[in-house]
Amino acid sequence: MRRVSTVLIIGAGDLGERFAAGLAAAGQVDRLVLVSRSGAAEAAAAIASSYDCVVESVAADARQPSEVTRLIFKADPALIVLSASGRGPYALADRDDEAARAIGAAGFALRLPYNLPVPMAVMQAVIDAGWEGPVANVSFPDVTGPVLARLGLAPTVGLGNVAMILLRARSVLRARDPEAELPLLRVLAHHSQLNGVRQSRLPDDPAARARVYIGEDGILDDTLAYQAPPLTPDPQRSNFATAASSIPVLHALLAGAAPLRWSTPSPHGLPGGYPVRIDQGEVTLDLPPGLTEEQAVRFNQQQALADGVEKIDPDGTVHFTETVREAVAGIDPGLAEPLEISDLAARADRLDAALL
Repeated sequence: MRRVSTVLIIGAGDLGERFAAGLAAAGQVDRLVLVSRSGAAEAAAAIASSYDCVVESVAADARQPSEVTRLIFKADPALIVLSASGRGPYALADRDDEAARAIGAAGFALRLPYNLPVPMAVMQAVIDAGWEGPVANVSFPDVTGPVLARLGLAPTVGLGNVAMILLRARSVLRARDPEAELPLLRVLAHHSQLNGVRQSRLPDDPAARARVYIGEDGILDDTLAYQAPPLTPDPQRSNFATAASSIPVLHALLAGAAPLRWSTPSPHGLPGGYPVRIDQGEVTLDLPPGLTEEQAVRFNQQQALADGVEKIDPDGTVHFTETVREAVAGIDPGLAEPLEISDLAARADRLDAALL
């Protein structure tokens, strides 16, 4: 009897639904389990009614490792997808008050207390369950990945961000010659560079540009990703692009899938995004000739400064930059103090209080 292929999607918001719909539409998954704190019965019914795939809804608190461990034993998944956070990246998009402006200006790393708890709990559950399958994380993977790696809890790979930059670069080449076969593109970039790419704002400083390497020889073009038409920031379109860039990765992580050469955030907990090869669920770096892993990591660590990350200690403590400290000095200087793992819940409460 054939083993049913199940994907466990933790977080059933808009992006989680898009992941589920993309997987169901491709016909390579037999069963999807959508997990959220209140359940996702309507989303599950809509997807099941649209595609030839069993879709189930489960209510669980993914911040509790014990609940996730039970889910893993019950679902027996081939893949786990993390798509949950305390506040989404666009939570402040419609606000123009002092606190929202300050926190927005500080860099996205200040919101780590919203992004770390679920991935941390799920990865602890994975270890507790003795489960050895792949885990893909879309919750600020460029920074949550290296923090989790310090704790021995790194997901297999991240989703979105550098992969979205890859698709932008591909679109430029496709528009130039729709009939030509696209060459291999390998992208080295950090989450902090994504908005500039999507708005087609080429940094004056070449060191701050997303790096696109063309062909097997890896010819560098640091302007290519910025040449597509600019996109106005919009949550729905951003989620559309995130899902589109992620579905090939999710497919490639499943057993029996064809190898994929792509670019993804945080493979095995590295900071930022890298070119990778995914083969039989294994993710390895696919760097262009002449670029070492040490050089690639150093590049992404430098770009992390723009997200507000000065450094990450061996115990996972995150130190913020001076820019972060200056941004929140007028609302709550304590928000920019080094963020210890044991302080995540209290710091999230503090952020909530500042944003009231």
